[in-house]
Amino acid sequence: MELKGKVALVTGGAIRVGRALVLALAEAGCHLFIHYGRSALPVRETQADAGQFGVEAHIYSADLADAAATQRIVPAAIDRYGRVDILVNNAAIFPEEDTFRASDLGAWDRLFAINLRAPFLLSQAFAAQIPAGEQGKIINVLDARLRQPVPDHFVYRLTKAGLWTMTEMLAHELAPHISVNAVALGAILPPPGANSGYLEDLAQAQIPLKRAGSPQIVAQNVLHLLRQDFLTGVIIPIDGGQFL
Repeated sequence: MELKGKVALVTGGAIRVGRALVLALAEAGCHLFIHYGRSALPVRETQADAGQFGVEAHIYSADLADAAATQRIVPAAIDRYGRVDILVNNAAIFPEEDTFRASDLGAWDRLFAINLRAPFLLSQAFAAQIPAGEQGKIINVLDARLRQPVPDHFVYRLTKAGLWTMTEMLAHELAPHISVNAVALGAILPPPGANSGYLEDLAQAQIPLKRAGSPQIVAQNVLHLLRQDFLTGVIIPIDGGQFL
């Protein structure tokens, strides 16, 4: 796909990896529909930085835990641009306290709503608006740790495992006109509150390449997937070999 002039909808596009994806797409010439939840100040900075590349960047707030609000996102993007060519399901929540024994129904519902139901609803609406014969691209953001089924962050892992499977199922369902691929992230950014040496210590102890990744590396891989016309159902582990 030639990216210049395309319209990309990115969820959770205000900060961290989402911001890097927005800026990489803007630099490639895409117009942006940037979804955010509560990052009202950072999203305006991201919007302004994206606009420096000469593209249009629009911001839109919605709570992905609310199904009705989620279902309004794609129509809002269409109202703004007339179409959406690329959907990046990036937004997710990652609770610190998430174990099999401690998890409750409220946490379960919220995690599944944001991390799995929202990408499903957005992908459904996205696919429905692609005209017959036209090309569309979906990118899902996964977690490389799923390659090792350790029971930490129990419900979070279940939601991301569901999205992993949905990536492969939709690759079949939406072919040949919509490709569905994903990136599975390893040590890319430290968790909130971690000190500056967190990733370096992790890299030396656990990553074969002995270095951490970066949001920019994630963005480069997403652009690669978007530009390919013979890849679908592909999940790229961006983990430096940590979960081999």
